[in-house]
Order: sequence, then structure tokens, then C-alpha cells
Amino acid sequence: MRNLYIVILFFMISGCKVSLKGVSIPPGMKTVNVTVFENNAPLVVSTLSTQLTEDFKTRIRNQTNLSLTNNEPEATFSGNITGYDIRPVALQDNGNRQALAGANRLTIRVNVKYVNNLDPKKSFEEAFERFKEFKLAGNLQAQEPALIKDVTAQLIEDIFNRAFAQW
Repeated sequence: MRNLYIVILFFMISGCKVSLKGVSIPPGMKTVNVTVFENNAPLVVSTLSTQLTEDFKTRIRNQTNLSLTNNEPEATFSGNITGYDIRPVALQDNGNRQALAGANRLTIRVNVKYVNNLDPKKSFEEAFERFKEFKLAGNLQAQEPALIKDVTAQLIEDIFNRAFAQW
């Protein structure tokens, strides 16, 4: 046990830092194109397509040295939103023998195609799905934008890591 304390103390004193970024842009890749993720879900939220697309572009700008372009990119992301739904996930009795939603779940599903023109073996076409559970506090329309932002952030993380993280 004493050895463990010594090792911990050593890392604290030496200022050693562990990083798990893992972002690995292929050599030679300088440009990428992100097309609009069209909303083909049965239930359409008018801002979802633009928000997902623009937030993904922002992630690429902030986390990589890649330039966004429409002209002959080394990689392309395209896709569509295939699902958007809100469902109750926990029912509770309100005392009058009527079931009420104790919790709800917002789920968003996206199909993504990533084409790596420099190394086609690293290309993929895959479905991603994420959700967030929430308790309805008053008006759903007031809560919905923040819920969508949280779920799209999770989706963007998954897509970005699938394309660029080397775990």
C-alpha cells in the first residue's frame, strides 16, 4: 500500500499529465465536407437538421485542423435523421388509478456515411442512437431545445470518435 502512495505522490510532484484525447486525423487529410443531415424522421422538429449539422461542423473546427470545404474534400460526412421520439419510460400512479409518466425519454437516431477518400477502408456507414431521460416540468416546448442540444452533443461525440478516435 505504501508503494501506491509513493507512486501517486511522484505523479503529483512531477506534474505528470495523462491525456485520452485520442484524435487521430489521417496523414494528408486537410479538408472535409459535412453535408446537411436531412430530417427524415416521422416526427420532424424544424431546427434539428440545422442544429445537428452546424454543431458537428463546429466540433470539427474546434477539435481538428481540418478545413471545411465543398470542393474535392479528402473526407465527407453525410446522413439523415431517421428517428425522433419522446416516450414515457417510468409510469407512476397519481392516486386516482391513472398512470402518469414519471420520466420520459427523448431519443434521436441518425444514419451517417463517412467516406475517407485517402483510405477507403476507414470509411463507414452506420446508425447512431442516443437518448436523454427527463422529468416533464411544465411545458415540453420549453424543455425541448435543451434536451435536443444534450442528445445531439452525444451523437456528435459518437460520430466524431468513430471517424477520428484511435482507441
